[in-house]
Amino acid sequence: MHFTSERRLDDGVLEREFTLGEIPGILWTPGSASSSAPAPLILIGHPGGLHRMRPRLAARARHSAADGFAAATIELPGSGDRPRSAAAEQARADLHRALEAGEPVGEEIVDRLVLPLVDKAVPEWRTTLDALLSLPEIDGPVGYSGGVISIGVRLAVVEPRISAAVLFAGSFVPRTIFEEARQVAIPLHVLLQWDDEGNDRQAALDLFDAFGAKEKTLHANMGGHTGVPQFAGDAAAQFFTRHLS
Repeated sequence: MHFTSERRLDDGVLEREFTLGEIPGILWTPGSASSSAPAPLILIGHPGGLHRMRPRLAARARHSAADGFAAATIELPGSGDRPRSAAAEQARADLHRALEAGEPVGEEIVDRLVLPLVDKAVPEWRTTLDALLSLPEIDGPVGYSGGVISIGVRLAVVEPRISAAVLFAGSFVPRTIFEEARQVAIPLHVLLQWDDEGNDRQAALDLFDAFGAKEKTLHANMGGHTGVPQFAGDAAAQFFTRHLS
């Protein structure tokens, strides 16, 4: 892990950009992290485009830092300045074409778009986690928050260092991921915007039903994709405080 920049934000949070091989990312640590016990870690997911998403990701990370957590994010494969995949671009074009025509999105399109992303992103998250946990200012337990829900499901299944996850419903989910969801055993807090214009509400409810976790909470709120109320974010923060502190 190579740190390429750092700055101290006005609330004392240390923000550092890094690269790990070809993977760019950002790490935020609480202002007190270097002078006290190592901070637990929250991995912050997003749908891609780290530069575009940065203000929202930084706000989430600073909220986490106020609760005593370090937070980190990485750019997804094929997003931002990372090399594009011709197959993924074609699958995305086929998805947009179906949506614009008002046609149902077939499972074959969803599989072509999502599964290769999950297959590449999850090992990158695990490699990043190896590097982050080697830093003296960071320790477990580890949580995962947001992003492409299929990535969160796969990570929850294969990465034993993740102790709890906050998942955001609202993206297309391959049938294979529904099967993997039955293996998820860690505590889950799932956020669903009831009127999300890009979300198949019934599919989100079916996925929640499929999760095998003994502790799983669905926090559903009225409103569209960008209308998440503040209290919903507060509830997610309280969830992590219970399970990671």
